[in-house]
Amino acid sequence: MRNVLDEQNARCRVVVLGAGPAGLGAAYRLRLLRRASVTVLERNADVGGLAGSFTLQGIQADYGSHRLHPSCDPAILADIRGFLGADLLDRPRHGRIRLCKRWIHFPLKPLDLLLSLPPAFALGSAGDLVKKAFPFGRNERNGHAESFASVLLRGLGATICRDFYFPYARKIWGREPEELSAIQARRRVKAGSLGKILKKVVSAVPGLKPRGGGRFYYPRGGFGQIVRGFCTAARAQGADVVLGASVEAVNLDAEGGAEVEYTVNGRLCRTAADYVWSTIPVTTLVRCIRPQAPAEVLQACDGIRYRSMILVYLVLSQSHFSEYDAHYFPEADVPITRLSEPKNYSSSVQPADRTVLCAELPCAKGDRYWDMSDVELGALIADALARMGIPITGTVLQVASRRLPQAYPIYQQGYETSFQRIDQWLAELPAVLTLGRQGLFAHDNTHHTLAMAYAAVDCLNVQGRFAGAEWDRCRKIFETHVVED
Repeated sequence: MRNVLDEQNARCRVVVLGAGPAGLGAAYRLRLLRRASVTVLERNADVGGLAGSFTLQGIQADYGSHRLHPSCDPAILADIRGFLGADLLDRPRHGRIRLCKRWIHFPLKPLDLLLSLPPAFALGSAGDLVKKAFPFGRNERNGHAESFASVLLRGLGATICRDFYFPYARKIWGREPEELSAIQARRRVKAGSLGKILKKVVSAVPGLKPRGGGRFYYPRGGFGQIVRGFCTAARAQGADVVLGASVEAVNLDAEGGAEVEYTVNGRLCRTAADYVWSTIPVTTLVRCIRPQAPAEVLQACDGIRYRSMILVYLVLSQSHFSEYDAHYFPEADVPITRLSEPKNYSSSVQPADRTVLCAELPCAKGDRYWDMSDVELGALIADALARMGIPITGTVLQVASRRLPQAYPIYQQGYETSFQRIDQWLAELPAVLTLGRQGLFAHDNTHHTLAMAYAAVDCLNVQGRFAGAEWDRCRKIFETHVVED
């Protein structure tokens, strides 16, 4: 429990909504550096959100495929090392992509490209490179508004777009590439030009690899061990983390403060705050605020869309399914986008008689996939893997699923107008701050969301005053984040 005298002396009271990386990262730093009174409210029975883990037949399973990338800010990485110690493993990346019915190593390797790249794909990409080098006066924009499709076509050429990025985009976001904003391309595709791809391939040559190239960090106890580390540290500093807490309302008062109403085990609770820092979906936050948001802001929430996903877990009666940590499936005739094997992320050999596969199935709430039973989902995944030439040979001991209603933000054309209307209104509320992946409607990595949390605490001075102008500057930096796969 928090020390009573410490709470009385706290310079400000902060209620954090959501116990994912951003929420718990902020809670930890708020207590460590600002000695603020901190209460974290989490709807679920465990911390972590999409970055959490759970145990399935003795194996730590994640909510999809997660890695901590070496590009993580050094200060954040140092904190994580401090929490996890020797449990934070430095692992080589070893995945593969199915491209035009062939397997290509991922990250890209020069030799593998030479030996395994489909000839038609190689010739088409080479032709696109020549066209890009010698445009012969063509106007590639043609006066049309930019889109995900136009940005990638101009940067990568038709072949890579046709055979990889466009079918992958249709599956992940459920939209045609032309319907997606150009921002989706700039925020989601790190190697957005043929030149960048070639540079990435060359950087895989021994002796030319950048520091951390082709590697990632992963906790021995599953990816969720990172967030659990922040939670333990935040609680040790005096933060109150309340699980099973469903936020009902954020009541704002005329003096600039707030009171958060939430239920725990059917009991209504209220906590007063100087600030409410929200990492829950921004549309959910807006609908919780009282007095109610203006009609045009509520209407703007209808213009914000999320892609849902079903994670299908298959427990197999074999030590390992393959040597790869992840398989990527851009092809249109395969319903899943990625298959990961948690034991290969942590290099675990235990338990020796079983392993788990996690298949990522993008969908929409209420579609034919969303309403499938676990038995049906297991059969769907098994059939897809057999058709891809990697059949399941062991006995399927169990099929389990997790449904994520808001897995990915969809940057459809024109979404910016809706988001800016919401964002501008929230910026006018002195007691409210929205941050994190869900709070800023950003398809970001875990190290990005932790950077947001650390930056937010840096904007709060020791007197408990928040520097809005500095936060605006930080937001500009967040907009440059590009997802790393």
